[in-house]
Amino acid sequence: MKFRGIATRIIIVLGISGLLAGTAASWVLGSRLVRPLNRAVPLPAGFPAQVVSLPGPGHAIAGWWLDQSVNSPVVLLLHSIRADRSSMISRAKLLSNHGFSVLLIDLQGHGETSGTAITLGAREADDVRAALAWLKRTVPTRRLGVIGCSLGGAAVLLAPQPIGFDAVVLEAVYPRVAKAVENRIRIRVGPLAPVLAPILLVQLHPRLHVWPRDLEPIRSIAELGSPVLVVAGSLDEHTTLAESEELFGTAVPPKKLWVVRGARHQDFL
Repeated sequence: MKFRGIATRIIIVLGISGLLAGTAASWVLGSRLVRPLNRAVPLPAGFPAQVVSLPGPGHAIAGWWLDQSVNSPVVLLLHSIRADRSSMISRAKLLSNHGFSVLLIDLQGHGETSGTAITLGAREADDVRAALAWLKRTVPTRRLGVIGCSLGGAAVLLAPQPIGFDAVVLEAVYPRVAKAVENRIRIRVGPLAPVLAPILLVQLHPRLHVWPRDLEPIRSIAELGSPVLVVAGSLDEHTTLAESEELFGTAVPPKKLWVVRGARHQDFL
């Protein structure tokens, strides 16, 4: 009996120690996920854009502006998480070669735009609104579209709707942050993901002052008010094809789903 009591105490102590260690590890992981990734973003050689600084919500938004002509439609290009505006150069060149003007920006906490934390689309949505407002002041008569990759697309949808674009392209955009977090954990640790994901999700409010329900782009896509193209990779494990199909299904016409066969969570261009 005495041995059994000692064994029970050891198991309890080990269990508590494991829980504390797991909680500490999840806090460290959470810190890495939301840590800003600021760096210099030099204008690429041969890309004839103007370096611009847009007024944002408490900070300046770094960007490149390439204006083709007084009548050209404009596309705002929004990068994915932990990237910056340079990752959208290939799209910018393709669009400019077809007569579009383009605005590329660094979302808050990325590239040359300051920010205290990456917020998975919450505060980034304010940058999208600020960039759109700048375009409407700068080129008030133009038609305005947006291409948002992952985080960038989530930021479009998390802004108050209808946001005011004439056309929207959403590439690999998560519908719900809870599933997005679980997917990313599953890639690394497999079947433990449903157990570990809540430990990260519970950190959202103390860290970012948002709840998981505040980070559900699928709740607003029906109010987008513009034609929408949803792009998905058939092998994407971060934002699964089923999730992209659900996002598309919630959108209202005119809409189109483009599935890139064999693609994962990657640059589709």
